[in-house]
Formats: sequence, C-alpha cells, structure tokens
Amino acid sequence: MNRWKKVTLCVFAFSLMGGSLLFADSVSKKIRVWSNGTEIVDGGYLIDGKTYIPAREAGGVVNWDGSGKVTILKPNVHIVLFKDNTVFGNVNVGKLKIKILTQVDSLTEEVSAVKVAITDPSGNVKDIQSQELEGSQKDNFWFPTSEFTYDFKETGKYRVGFYMKASKNADYVLVSEKVITALN
Repeated sequence: MNRWKKVTLCVFAFSLMGGSLLFADSVSKKIRVWSNGTEIVDGGYLIDGKTYIPAREAGGVVNWDGSGKVTILKPNVHIVLFKDNTVFGNVNVGKLKIKILTQVDSLTEEVSAVKVAITDPSGNVKDIQSQELEGSQKDNFWFPTSEFTYDFKETGKYRVGFYMKASKNADYVLVSEKVITALN
C-alpha cells in the first residue's frame, strides 16, 4: 500500500508540473520583432498581451546597476553633413572632403565619451573622431568633427553613426545614424 501512495504522489506531482509548464507556455509566446527594417536577434516575448524585448535592443546606452535597476539612455541626436559649407545627403563615388556636426540634447545621464564612425555598404567601419567627456558633462552639446577626406569607394548606403560610451571601460553604443547614398 505504501508503494501505491508513492506512485500516486509522483504521478500527481508530475502532472502538476506538466500543467504548469503548459499554462506558462500559453501565457507567454516567443515572437519575432523588427526595428527599422532589421530583425532583433533575440526576438521578444508576448506575455499577457504585452511585448517584451531585451533592453539592449531598445536602442541607446543601457546601464545595469546590479541591484535590479536598468537605465536606457537615448538622447535626441541630430547629425548634419557638410561639404565646404553646404549641407548634403547623397554623394558620387569617390573621395570627398567633409565635416560632420552632431547636436545632442536631452542627455539625462553622464556618459564617458562620444565618437563618430562611418560604416560602408560592405560593413567596414572607419572611426572618424572621438572625444572623452568626463568632467565636461552637459545635457545639451555640439560635437563637430574636423574636416576629413573620406573615400566612397562603391555605390550603396553608408551609415554615419554617433556612438556613446557609458563609462571608461564600457563599449561604444550606437545611439543615432544618418544614411548617405553613394551614386555612380
């Protein structure tokens, strides 16, 4: 009789676990999430009618303080491209002398550094200019690059990215970008 009680108890316990797993699966659902035409690698979850995505996929600088607080920093960033004193957006293939002016506002947390980089259509990244910001933190600032020559070697879309670093040891994170189309 003792043995049957153990078997019944085990069957009951396993049926509760299986039912809980089935219930949890019906409440949460793995979903595909797209942002600006690109699929988010880890996707997201639909739980009780709400969509959840990894914080790093929301865009901006993500800080985790280790105690349960996540901060996402995504200030307003505007990128303007200059050839001489003329604003431009598209270029012809070839070398071009340009400057990039970035305006940042609504910066609510301190960041360590900023940089501008250009990614060509093949995915190669060229860092243009960076600057440490510690000690000069402002919620609204301009970041102009020096004039430089860039070779638009092939037709396609080039991405001018503005990056921020949360702390000295952190990686740069893309917070804004502007697309330049190189034409033949």
